[in-house]
Amino acid sequence: MNRKSRIVIGILLSFIFISCKNEKKGNAPAAGRPGGDRPIQAEAFIVKTKSLSENLEIPGTLLPFEVTEIRPEISGRVVWLNIPEGSYVQKGTLLVKLFDGDLQAQLKKLQVQLQIAQKTAERQKGLLDIQGISRQEYDLSELEVSNLKADIELTQVNINKTEVRAPFAGRIGLKNISNGAYITPTTLLTTISQVSQLKMEFSVPEKYSEAMRRGRLVNFTVGGSDNKFTASILATESNIEANTRTLKVRAVVQGKHSLLVPGAFAKVSLQLGKNDHSLIVPSQAVIPQARNKRVIVYKGGKPDFTVVTTGIRDSSYVQVLDGVKEGDTVITTALLAIRPESNIKLTKVQ
Repeated sequence: MNRKSRIVIGILLSFIFISCKNEKKGNAPAAGRPGGDRPIQAEAFIVKTKSLSENLEIPGTLLPFEVTEIRPEISGRVVWLNIPEGSYVQKGTLLVKLFDGDLQAQLKKLQVQLQIAQKTAERQKGLLDIQGISRQEYDLSELEVSNLKADIELTQVNINKTEVRAPFAGRIGLKNISNGAYITPTTLLTTISQVSQLKMEFSVPEKYSEAMRRGRLVNFTVGGSDNKFTASILATESNIEANTRTLKVRAVVQGKHSLLVPGAFAKVSLQLGKNDHSLIVPSQAVIPQARNKRVIVYKGGKPDFTVVTTGIRDSSYVQVLDGVKEGDTVITTALLAIRPESNIKLTKVQ
């Protein structure tokens, strides 16, 4: 083979190689479009109406209906102690008695002085009737009687302060003093709790504050049991907590049970915003944006990004107030891969 022939064969081989390479490039997918015009496979949901309610589970705490710390009004030495720890006492039960010997002596002295003053006033009244004394002298004797009565009443009040009594019927806590101790108004003697009826406290997000009306019934459970109990809302706090944006709610527990003890953890179940004809879409179909929320509506193989307004929700569905209508087909999968110009092929429609 001469040199000229070898050159011609080389040119033909080069032409064939370039042609094959261009053909492969022509068959390759367009850059920037993975899969080329191949449609994106996705699942969809047909918008429908359904009974929907928003269920919340909120932690709460059981508390005594009333609880207070028992402290004395005055300082003194304990001469009699009756604090039955853990026992139930009636209202007015004497718990602590302080020394009152000096006050009792002062009371007796004032009572004797009162008797003398009353007799003096009686004699002067008789003298006034026969004009033996002036009206002013008689008035002074009556004033002395009134002053002594007031002093006796004040002394009796101080004697009553030496007695510490139960303010209401309830269960006594642990005692913090012993007989013979000297106590002051800052001394904590014990606590008393009204456990015949309990109350429960819990907090709800501020958007549900309007639903927490007085008399509304709420259900709850306590740890270690599946039994359901009921409480009636008694009142709510006057303002929303600024740090947590929650509203504190207080409810009265209905009924009695051995599992219901003060301090127990309660799981409160609230059913809010029930609507028997809610227009719903699956929760995963809603795409949150910076300023709104969107869903992708399937229309003839193409996506339509639609802004929607949502309402209440449960664990699976979201209520749609505006943006779609019943019968629309909403994409539920492959949401991140879909672009406005994408082609979509539905693999499953719920």
